Order: sequence, then C-alpha cells, then structure tokens
Amino acid sequence: MSDIETGRSQLSAKENRDLDIEINFLKGLVNRDYEYIEALQLLGDDYTKRGKFRDGLKIDEQLAKLLPEDSMVFYNLACSYSLTNSINESIVALKKAVILGYSDSDWMDRDPDLNNVRSDNRYNSIRQKLIDNQIN
Repeated sequence: MSDIETGRSQLSAKENRDLDIEINFLKGLVNRDYEYIEALQLLGDDYTKRGKFRDGLKIDEQLAKLLPEDSMVFYNLACSYSLTNSINESIVALKKAVILGYSDSDWMDRDPDLNNVRSDNRYNSIRQKLIDNQIN
C-alpha cells in the first residue's frame, strides 16, 4: 500500500532513525514490565508511524487485554486491524469502541488508518450508531 493510499507522508531518514531509537528504548521498558500502559501506547504509535503495522497490532491487542473497557484502545485496535487488512476484526473492534463510548465521528471519517474499512457497509452502521448516541 502506498503512502498516498494510507494518507501517510514519507518520513525522513532522520525521523526514521529517531523512531527506531525510541522503539528500541520502549521495547526495553516493555520487556521489563509488559503492563507498562504508557510505554505500550507510545510503542504502538511509533510502530504505526514507522509503517510496522503488524508490530503495532500486537501491541494494540495486548492493550485491549489490559484495558478491556477503554474506548480509545479499541479504536486504535480497529485502526491496526484496518492497516493490516483484517477488515472483519477492524469492524468488531470499531463497534466495541463506539459501545464503550468513542464519540469522535469527524475524526473517524477522516482517519487515514480506517481507509480500508470505510467502504464496508458495516462501517456506516457503526457510524450511525455513534451519531445516534451523540443525539441521545
């Protein structure tokens, strides 16, 4: 998938190097404490920025186990599934995010991480549920 398709811009060599250093540092922290939520969240974000979507997905799956009631964790999990072309899993995670209280429909409609999911009819159903929740 190209950067144009994902809505992502190319990182410079320095940005990639800096991300790699940060990833290695965070991996060290997480290896010492696999429940270090903040380090896991940063590591997942960095993997995604670096284009390492499968690694980011593993982190998001771990966070979902540690924080099963966190709507943002499930939103990010939906994004990771979308980026790895796991559309069914992405839809399930996105639906759970909305059920748990995720409410930013504007961002959901623009988030490049969800580009693979928006063409699925189930996305529109989830989006409508989110809108209905905002009205009520």
